[in-house]
Amino acid sequence: MRLRPSALLRFYSLCGLLIQAAATKNKVKGSQGQFPLTQNVTVVEGGTANLTCRVDQNDNTSLQWSNPAQQTLYFDDKKALRDNRIELVRASWHELSISVSDVSLSDEGQYTCSLFTMPVKTSKAFLTVLGVPEKPQISGFTSPVMEGERMQLTCKTSGSKPAADIRWFKNDKEIKDVKYLKEEDANRRTFTVSSTLDFRADRSDDGAVVSCRVDHESLNSTPQIARQVLEIHYTPSVKIISSSLWPEEGQSIVLTCESKGKPLPEPVLWTKDGGELPDPERMVVNGRDLRISFLNKTDNGTYRCEATNPIGQNSTEYVLIVHDPNALAGQTAPDHALIGGIVAVVVFVTLCSIILLGRYLARHKGTYLTNEAKGAEDAPDADTAIINAEGSQVNAEEKKEYFI
Repeated sequence: MRLRPSALLRFYSLCGLLIQAAATKNKVKGSQGQFPLTQNVTVVEGGTANLTCRVDQNDNTSLQWSNPAQQTLYFDDKKALRDNRIELVRASWHELSISVSDVSLSDEGQYTCSLFTMPVKTSKAFLTVLGVPEKPQISGFTSPVMEGERMQLTCKTSGSKPAADIRWFKNDKEIKDVKYLKEEDANRRTFTVSSTLDFRADRSDDGAVVSCRVDHESLNSTPQIARQVLEIHYTPSVKIISSSLWPEEGQSIVLTCESKGKPLPEPVLWTKDGGELPDPERMVVNGRDLRISFLNKTDNGTYRCEATNPIGQNSTEYVLIVHDPNALAGQTAPDHALIGGIVAVVVFVTLCSIILLGRYLARHKGTYLTNEAKGAEDAPDADTAIINAEGSQVNAEEKKEYFI
């Protein structure tokens, strides 16, 4: 049997359709185990974000990346959006990776990787962009500050996303009691953060370094720090130091007036008993030192040191007592004589006590007679003596016993 050409053509077409249908069915069946895999990405503003989409099983099915606005960025290895910041990293049947450089806050959002199977399968990757805080600034300090005045220092930083954290330190010691304020910027994406430090100025704060530290995850553990050195003005404090603890006549003594203040008080003023120094030839002032030569009793008195600076004045006093070295030496002899006299009295009293005790013992010494002895004088034997002693009531006074 011989087929006509037209019938043969129809037979081949039918076979082709059957083969194509079977191939499509197998393709759909194989694509059911294919899923695109993506990961969320966090990047610092101005950095580069890498977006990767992978498929473990792929039978030559196309992959596509699109941005939050659903604009196609890459379809396989073909670039679809004209943006010089977006580049292809790798394109294969199992992976489509792209990079976005110089990332801005507006790039944040949900990116989609699509696998063109029947039906199309997608996977989402969220791109988070961190806003870097600006370098902090400290305001509110006016130099110098008077002791006792209230100070308010404010530290501010803008552009952080999420909001940055501000911490205060004084000479590397953290200050906890501070105020914190967070405000949203005009772009409604970043924040301006400020913190206020409120304290009363003290002389111990002079020269201290107050620092404002900004911590944020975009800074990679390297905080931004602003510093302010405090200058506190205060009235002088005064103290007198003597070169001798026991000044004696004929010696010299130096009284040093230690004064601290800001501004530094210079010079100091020395007075004696409320008036000027009476003997300028022996009492010489050199800077903060008062030197008195050839001390004598007339130098006894109250010496005052007064220090003054533009903030105020302060003073302190020192009572000088000049001692006589000869009087001190003469006082040592009576002490030895007194000790010798006490020892002699103790020895004399002890001897007298011994003598009196001996005489008392001698006067009260008596005779001690036993029962046997009391009847032994006229008895021929011991038994008779005992009987005589028990029955005899005569001479009772002689039978008394004396004990010392």
